[in-house]
Amino acid sequence: MVEAILTLMTLGLLFGAGLAFASRVLAVKRDERIEAVEAALPGGNCGACGKAGCGMFAEALVEGRTQIFSCPVADPENLERIAEILDLDIDTDSDRKVAVVRCQGDDEAAKDRFRYIGIKDCNAAQMVAGGHKACEYGCLGQGTCVGDDVCPFDAIYMGPNGLPVIIEEKCTGCGNCVEACPRNIIALMPQGLPVYVLCVSHDGPKYARKACDKACIACGMCVRKCPNEAFVLEDKLAVVDYDKCQAAGVCIDVCPTGALVGPAGSEEKRKEA
Repeated sequence: MVEAILTLMTLGLLFGAGLAFASRVLAVKRDERIEAVEAALPGGNCGACGKAGCGMFAEALVEGRTQIFSCPVADPENLERIAEILDLDIDTDSDRKVAVVRCQGDDEAAKDRFRYIGIKDCNAAQMVAGGHKACEYGCLGQGTCVGDDVCPFDAIYMGPNGLPVIIEEKCTGCGNCVEACPRNIIALMPQGLPVYVLCVSHDGPKYARKACDKACIACGMCVRKCPNEAFVLEDKLAVVDYDKCQAAGVCIDVCPTGALVGPAGSEEKRKEA
């Protein structure tokens, strides 16, 4: 019995020593840069990069399996820190994209076909006779795009008038709210564009005007008055060619419904010009 115990103890010591030696020799060393890159990322773990989280993205980036710009929520400061860690040369002057709510059909402007009483969810509201709004393209106002489960950066909230509001300073362009909207009203667009078409309705002028006071009614005023011919009508909706737009602001001034708007402060700047 004693000999058996001693034999087992000896074998245990030998195997333990062997495993300890193997763990050191065969261990896969983790690149220290992975933790540094992960710390430099925004930390939202939103998955917009296509990876399971910031840790997985950092590992893929260090190993050369993805690109630095694959993280759409990283701001220039994040990107510069990461580039320094990885010794990369990058250009961070590209246009920053933010979420834009392309609808102004709030509780006052948009008409209802019936009163919706149900789950506070746009998908559920959409299932009830195609939605309670007279405009089949407009915001349903149930706040599906809002919440920590959608926006990890608290960059969107429901305004008192029943429309979601984007906080551009917080928006990282992750696109989660875009995917959450069942009517494709929210889109990622470059920040500070000279003009935005805040309507996605393709209804005819007569019905669009009845459904919402702020709708694009395809009147063509922007097309006719733009000095740079930057507008066209496509399927009864105004579309901007930003390569031609020179920020004259005429389109905003002549739009009879206010469907065309400029960036914050643009109206004051035009008056001063």
